[in-house]
Amino acid sequence: MNDYTGLSSYYLPHGYSMLLVDERAHGESEGTYIGFGCLDRMDALKWIDWVLETCGKDVRILLHGTSMGGATVLMTSGLNLPEQIKGIISDCAFTSPKEVFTHVLHTMIHLPAFPIMQISDVINRKRAGYGLDDCNAAREVQKATVPILFIHGSADTFVPCSMCETIYENCASPKKKLIVEGAAHAESFYKDTEAYENAMTEFLGGIIE
Repeated sequence: MNDYTGLSSYYLPHGYSMLLVDERAHGESEGTYIGFGCLDRMDALKWIDWVLETCGKDVRILLHGTSMGGATVLMTSGLNLPEQIKGIISDCAFTSPKEVFTHVLHTMIHLPAFPIMQISDVINRKRAGYGLDDCNAAREVQKATVPILFIHGSADTFVPCSMCETIYENCASPKKKLIVEGAAHAESFYKDTEAYENAMTEFLGGIIE
């Protein structure tokens, strides 16, 4: 609700319905461990199935995520998606938990990644059931078939804009990109709402409207 109340002012007036999902271990959703997209992409398939069962097979679906949600929808792009998925919008996504945590250790905590990341990976595999580099958005988009709009802030220090560039370069499907100058992490929509909405309108006009 915090992330998408702003975007609802775009989607709802344009005739879209919105399904706002709490990812596992967030909000009202169940779960003990955060999936960082690696687990959540499989949850996304279940939400898609729920929409198809609830709304019917003639729906057209857009996946839109910010930060970990952005990574989730990109990681979902490499899966066998139903034909109703028409496009994906990813805002400030990271490549993998391993790479974003390594970046945070280096730039914010000023600690070396070794052996912290190796120990964390072992613990995470044991407790949460996945490795920190088991799923990487840059690898998954190499299998993508639906169009993707990438959005990132140039001043993002938590997930560096270079990750967006890496994922974009690896993307095999039709793609567009918006870099919002001066926007920090998850700030692009509010930093330049006009540019953000214009990019959405242009992207969606080619795949849905």
